[in-house]
Amino acid sequence: MTFTRRNFLHTAAAAGSITVLPFAGRAGGHLPNEFKTSEGTVLVHPVHHASIVLETPVGTIYVDPVGEVAEYEGFPDADLILITHQHGDHYNADVLAALKGENTQMLTNPAVFDMLSDELKVNTNALANGASASLTDLQVDAIPAYNMTEGRENFHPKGRDNGYVLTMGDFRIYVSGDTEDIPDMRALEGIDLAFVCMNLPFTMTAEAAADAVREFAPTYVYPYHYRGRDGGTQDPAMFAEMVGDAATVKMGDWYAPGELG
Repeated sequence: MTFTRRNFLHTAAAAGSITVLPFAGRAGGHLPNEFKTSEGTVLVHPVHHASIVLETPVGTIYVDPVGEVAEYEGFPDADLILITHQHGDHYNADVLAALKGENTQMLTNPAVFDMLSDELKVNTNALANGASASLTDLQVDAIPAYNMTEGRENFHPKGRDNGYVLTMGDFRIYVSGDTEDIPDMRALEGIDLAFVCMNLPFTMTAEAAADAVREFAPTYVYPYHYRGRDGGTQDPAMFAEMVGDAATVKMGDWYAPGELG
């Protein structure tokens, strides 16, 4: 099933033990991690840093696709693209132009929407923090994503950028975007699969990310977006240890050896 413009119903204001598993993306010839849901199987393909391809029972979803267009060869075409914010490791207009098909839907935060060309605005909707989009068999909720540490607020100002919660049937996926361990994250409930960022100075430490995960307790969680420059890289294995039995930790092959985010 693909998402087309007629599938939009509305856009409105909306109010275990550690398991660390190696993963290599399809480009490396390895199978993705699979998650069984009442609607069918969700396949997770880490692509690069903060870029994810999700093959789901309701369509193929690309999250923050950047990098080289060739990295997406072999994946199904995108039915839906989600953009969290405008930083270059999350948004690249040239990559979007190459990957966004005639019937591909796209959801962005308002700041990115205002940056798009007229061509990229076709079948695209802006979601502000707290807004929702209902598509056939999928609800997308825009969750705040921001910095709250003094001196870092300008990296991701409150109210500008999005995280997303995707609900398909009884399966819920949370994508943090770039954020610290804000109250909005800690208040999440019923999350089956989460992608939680961590690096400095732009997001948060592994300790902060793990503490938030212990509070909202998703069933499965991937640490992602964890490499940075000037000592900002965070250790996903340390994150897994600190999460403890609050969630099952999955590892994705987000980086080439020695690569910085």
